[in-house]
Amino acid sequence: MSVLARDAAQEFGSRFGRMAKVSRAPGRVNLIGEHTDYNDGFVMPAALEFATLVAAAPRPDRLLRVYSMIMDETQEFDLDAPAAGARHEWSDYVFGVAVTLERSERRLTGADLVIFTDVPLGSGLSSSAALEVSVAHALVTAAGLPFAPVEIAKICQRAENDYVGMRCGIMDQYVSACGVAGNALLIDCRSLKSRNVPIAPNLRLLIANSNVRHQHAGGEYNARREACEEGVRLLSPYLGPIAALRDATPADLERHRRILPELIYRRCRHIVTENARVLEAGRALKEGDFAACGKAMNASHASMRDDFQITCPEIDFLVGLAQGEPGVYGSRMTGGGFGGCTVSLVEASAVKRVSQHIIEGYRAGAGREAEVYVCSPSDGAGLVPLEGG
Repeated sequence: MSVLARDAAQEFGSRFGRMAKVSRAPGRVNLIGEHTDYNDGFVMPAALEFATLVAAAPRPDRLLRVYSMIMDETQEFDLDAPAAGARHEWSDYVFGVAVTLERSERRLTGADLVIFTDVPLGSGLSSSAALEVSVAHALVTAAGLPFAPVEIAKICQRAENDYVGMRCGIMDQYVSACGVAGNALLIDCRSLKSRNVPIAPNLRLLIANSNVRHQHAGGEYNARREACEEGVRLLSPYLGPIAALRDATPADLERHRRILPELIYRRCRHIVTENARVLEAGRALKEGDFAACGKAMNASHASMRDDFQITCPEIDFLVGLAQGEPGVYGSRMTGGGFGGCTVSLVEASAVKRVSQHIIEGYRAGAGREAEVYVCSPSDGAGLVPLEGG
């Protein structure tokens, strides 16, 4: 049992006086494919070793009692008398998942839950999806129901869309539920099928946390989605009844550029070119052409900076520090944008030197402290084995 899981289980025992099962769901880093998921496109994330743990045991009634070790706060929720809407606090993610599970005809039992996480909050490593998927796993396990990873990912996405008000795509929940150790997942967000893309043993995913916090629910993130939808509306008369920007090619976009306002054109250009970059990066990584994968990552960052405009000066600075270093194949912002983290594809032998360069360079050039994590892809959601069990 991991230290994190042990701490959650011990807290549960002392708080509720009985044994619990411990569910785990990881955060994620996205190697490439930003904002393409809600456009029915392609993404290539990996599940991380950072995770959210939920220690849970059923109750004889229909009450959910939830204690967050991070917030040091308990919330209660009656499954038979759900609140009319969101409370606009951390518990929305928990209770939104419970409500959405019940609406999917999964009858839950009441449960006591203790939540603990080491996913850095607000960093772009998807602490929200890790929370949603770990809670979903704990609730269906407590109710004796099967955990169907792709279906649960869809339910958790719906909870965040409808209950929290964040119009996210499916990527974060999908990889948190379905991740495979040692691999990134190349996900087709239309068919919800994926294939494993091995991360070679000589490579590391180096994540640099800018410590610039973002909050984009209901704001800039949703505005980008609306711009993409407007692009689809304007292009449809010329391309046929397209459902999403997934159905447009870069050539289509250039051919009909005159019908799009400049800002909408640039937003659309990021999406249609990013889809092509994801497929190229997946091919390159599978074939061992790490330079080509890194080139696609670098181009992705430029597109996010210039066309989609979701980076910030601190993130651009971190990416520049990494891209200029020997042993770094590519670097880009990862996550929804406006702060958070960068991800770099780095030779294992160069990790220590590159990490030091990023930390010292960011301190000197931006006047900020960066946290650097060296990660390998982990498995998706599941139960953590109990000691002696």
